[in-house]
Amino acid sequence: MMIATMLVDLDHLIASPIYDPARCSIGFHPLHQLWFIVLYLLLCFIPKTRIIGIGLIIHMLLDTVDCQITNGIWINL
Repeated sequence: MMIATMLVDLDHLIASPIYDPARCSIGFHPLHQLWFIVLYLLLCFIPKTRIIGIGLIIHMLLDTVDCQITNGIWINL
């Protein structure tokens, strides 16, 4: 189930270019917006969606760390 949360990265396919090593995905891609991250956090508190919520939050945390390491920023504003 948690591996399936990687499907959230399908929103990268609508970006141009699809991959940009200097781009921070948090705040740029549609499913990586702050209000979606809040929704993912809320999923963690609903028993039936807890695993999906945790997987999505871990995914967003890893993307945030990637932004910090590669660009020195936490979010793309």
